[in-house]
Amino acid sequence: MRRVFLSEYLVLWLSLVYFAALAPFTPGFASWSNFQTILAYLLPLLVVAVGLTLVLIIGGIDLSVTSIIALASVVGGKIMSSEEGWLAGHALAVPAGLMAMLLVGVGIGMINGFAVTTCRIPAFIATLTTMMFVSGLAIWFTLSRKIGGLPPSFVMLGQKLWIAAVITGVATWLAHVTLARTLFGRWLYAIGHNAKAALVSGVPTARVTFATYVLCGLFAGLASILFTAGLETGNPEMARDNLLDVVGAVVIGGTSLYGGRGRVVGTVFGVLFLALVDNSLNLLGLNFYTVTMVKGGVILAAALLDAMRNKFLARG
Repeated sequence: MRRVFLSEYLVLWLSLVYFAALAPFTPGFASWSNFQTILAYLLPLLVVAVGLTLVLIIGGIDLSVTSIIALASVVGGKIMSSEEGWLAGHALAVPAGLMAMLLVGVGIGMINGFAVTTCRIPAFIATLTTMMFVSGLAIWFTLSRKIGGLPPSFVMLGQKLWIAAVITGVATWLAHVTLARTLFGRWLYAIGHNAKAALVSGVPTARVTFATYVLCGLFAGLASILFTAGLETGNPEMARDNLLDVVGAVVIGGTSLYGGRGRVVGTVFGVLFLALVDNSLNLLGLNFYTVTMVKGGVILAAALLDAMRNKFLARG
C-alpha cells in the first residue's frame, strides 16, 4: 500500500477505478460520443495546466492564466472575425490572429515575471492583480460582447479533435522533455527545492523564474486558441470558471504546492481525473454549485494527500 500511495501513477489508477465504478450507474458515461466530449474539454485544459506545472515546480503560482485565455480570445477574434475583424477576409487574418493570441500570453507572462523577479512582489499578489486587470481589460475591450464569424480554417483547430490532440500532444511532450532532459528543467527543480541554495550554486534564478512565467503565459495563449476555436467565438469571459480546474488538476497530478516536485505526466493524469469527475457529475444532472463543491472537495483531498506524501518522503 505504501508503494501504491507513493507511486507516480496513483492518480491514473484512481481515474480507472472511478471510471469503472461510475460507468454502470451513469447513463452515457462510457459511450464514444461522451469520450469525445471529455476529450474536447480535456485538451485545452491540459495545455494551460502544463504551463502552470512549470510555475508550481519553482514554488510560484500564476492565477492569471484563465484571464490570459480570455484576453487572447477576444484579441484573436478582433483580428480574424469576418464580421468585425481588423483583417476580415484577408489571407493573413488567421496567421496574424494566432500570432497575436500567443503574443498576448507571452506579454502578460513577461509582466508577471518582471513583477515577481525585479519588483519582488509575491507571486500570489502579482498574478492576482494581473488576473483582475486583464479580466477587466478583456470585458472593456469588447464591451462584454462575444465575437463571432471566426474563419473556418481557424475553427477547425478546435473542432477537429485529432488536430487539437496533435497540438496538445506536441506542447505536452516538449514540456516533458524540457523538465526531464534539459539543464533548464534541472534548474526549475533546484529553484523549487531551495532558491537561495540554487543561486549560490550558480543557477540564474531570476532569469529562470522570469522565463518560467513567460512559458506559462505562452501555454495559456495556446490554450486560448483551442478554447476559442472549439467554441467558435471570441469570449471576454472565456475559461473564467476553469481556474479551479487548472490548479486542481496540477495538484491532483502530484505537483507539490511547496515547489521542487512535479511531472508533466502527473499533470496529464490529474487533468484526466478531474475531467472524468466533472463529466460524470454533469451527466448525473447535478447543478453547477454542487459540481463546484464536489470538485473543491476533491482538490482539498489532493492537497492533503500531497502533504502526507511529503511527510512520507521526508522520512525516507
